[in-house]
Amino acid sequence: TSIELIKLKTVDKVADVVSTLVAGLPVVIALTLFFITLNFGISLWLGELLGHTYLGFFLVAAFYGLVGLILYLFRNKWIKKPLNNSMINQMLN
Repeated sequence: TSIELIKLKTVDKVADVVSTLVAGLPVVIALTLFFITLNFGISLWLGELLGHTYLGFFLVAAFYGLVGLILYLFRNKWIKKPLNNSMINQMLN
């Protein structure tokens, strides 16, 4: 009976985690499309201000390169630990 209870609890937790991920997927897709479109608009606008369209794209790319570098340097503190804690909390509750 104990083994069966552990199996059922495991299935329940796995189903909860998977359903949470699947439910969040449409939101992630919509936000991704929004940010892609926004970035194209910002790049074109900056390019127009600077006189060359390609400069706007280079400027936006440099910004994201800097953001990527900062995220890389602080990935454990800002991403890995909070994600691990969230997954553990969701599995134990």
